Amino acid sequence: MEQDDKGLLNRLRKPTGPVDVVIDTDTYNEIDDQFALAFLIKSKEKLNLAGIYAAPFFNQNSSSPADGMEKSYNEIIKILTLMKRDDLKPLVKRGSEKYLPSEREPVESEAARDLAEKAMGYSPEKPLYVVSIGAITNIASAIILKPEIIDRIVVVWLGGHAHHWPDTREFNMMQDVAAARVIFGCGVKTPFAITLWIIRPIPQ
Repeated sequence: MEQDDKGLLNRLRKPTGPVDVVIDTDTYNEIDDQFALAFLIKSKEKLNLAGIYAAPFFNQNSSSPADGMEKSYNEIIKILTLMKRDDLKPLVKRGSEKYLPSEREPVESEAARDLAEKAMGYSPEKPLYVVSIGAITNIASAIILKPEIIDRIVVVWLGGHAHHWPDTREFNMMQDVAAARVIFGCGVKTPFAITLWIIRPIPQ
């Protein structure tokens, strides 16, 4: 999708006030996701939480991507219970049970459908911020389902490596290559698709 430079730069600027945000997270996988969710909830002076999506993952902590997503969903509920934030539980949606099979085929899920519908209420001037800290199938699926949201969201993704990195085996991107291609190829704004892994690579 062709983008005008002015609109692109406006959406890449750091927000000056509170913004609406959804978080997409494989919460059961590692403790950084649990911390990120709790920190977001406690940052209401800067961030208005609009949605919480469970992302799939598959490693020693899960038996399949679907199991990883379900465990992450339950972990999100557990965190909200510990924080005594039952009021936020209606915002929690189950995500994809598998990774995106191709760049044209979405994976239907509560999370993808919720994001596709919710983002239509935003605009290029006031976008919805999408913080994805896991495999990015939910976000890519929402974009495939409703491409009109591309200009209405800003995606902040924890995925990928710097160009100088010797390989591309970063966990979130490696397990979800087709979805990563959708994100980087569709024209959606990704101001921080460079990640902590890129800014400060983990020593080998």
